Amino acid sequence: MEEYTELRDLLEIDSPVGYTAKASAYVFDLLQTLGLRPTLTKKGVVKCSLGPKPILGLVAHLDTLGLMVSSIKAEGTLAFSSLGSPSLSSSEGEYVRIITQSGIEYTGTLLLNNPSAHANAEREKQERKYETMHIRIDAEVFSRADVEALGIRNGDIVCFEPRFRECGGYLKGRFMDNKAGCYVILEVAKRLRKQGKKAPVELFFSNHEEVGHGGAVGYAPSIRELLVIDMGVIGAGCDGREVSCSICAKDSSGPYDFEFRKTLVLLAEKNSIPFTVDVYPFYSSDGSVALRAGNDVRVALIGPGVAASHGVERTHRKGIEATIQLCLAYIGTLP
Repeated sequence: MEEYTELRDLLEIDSPVGYTAKASAYVFDLLQTLGLRPTLTKKGVVKCSLGPKPILGLVAHLDTLGLMVSSIKAEGTLAFSSLGSPSLSSSEGEYVRIITQSGIEYTGTLLLNNPSAHANAEREKQERKYETMHIRIDAEVFSRADVEALGIRNGDIVCFEPRFRECGGYLKGRFMDNKAGCYVILEVAKRLRKQGKKAPVELFFSNHEEVGHGGAVGYAPSIRELLVIDMGVIGAGCDGREVSCSICAKDSSGPYDFEFRKTLVLLAEKNSIPFTVDVYPFYSSDGSVALRAGNDVRVALIGPGVAASHGVERTHRKGIEATIQLCLAYIGTLP
């Protein structure tokens, strides 16, 4: 899957919210190789203009879900707190990496307390929550002191294995939300550069979306619109599919701009781009945050359909390509 090298690379770079510097550096370097001039905000957001005085912001978030060590237990296992909101029910048994403040990495596994079926007859009935689970470290540790001797401390970052696979056009693994969206806007930039085109567009790779303040500030003062690229919801009550681009009319933060959304729908129909329009019941985005922060902009939200969000996710090449095409079609309408 040569054409998806950047997506694979991004997925393999650990970037739970609060620990995104390496992923940001990868995107920064990639944009430079395209002959562009990216910059970093004080907050660590990667920004890059594709032309002078950009009026459209293309926004996606690099941060993903993860965990943080919250305490070391007496028996030498780790209690943890969430970074974002990973699904614990789909995380049990997952391999993790524990990254200490000094940069040393240890592997481990996320497990239910007393996980052996031969010692716990109630294990299938127990609720999976932070108080009933722990991280087992792959080291000979049997006490808090043993763990501390490894250099592991409270506040250390815990990263899930991305588990990326491609199967018949489907792209599956953790963090399609929103590494697939980042790939979309990188590909948009690449195709515009290949065509020798400048556009009044600013790329904006936020890094705190999963905790609700990623896209709040930092846009170029000339920006009038934000086209946010994030995962399309697939589930009960939604029409979204992995093989199409989802256009969000409303999420839990309220409706997105009606005229902007209408334009995207008409462009999708005109260009035969597969799409659905949906209302997301439990969702917000960088666009939601930008509006709450008082930015005077119109906002729309689109993205490839992603199944099993915040778990082991799946999307499709067709959904990613449809989203790229809709972005390019809208950019083609700009003055």
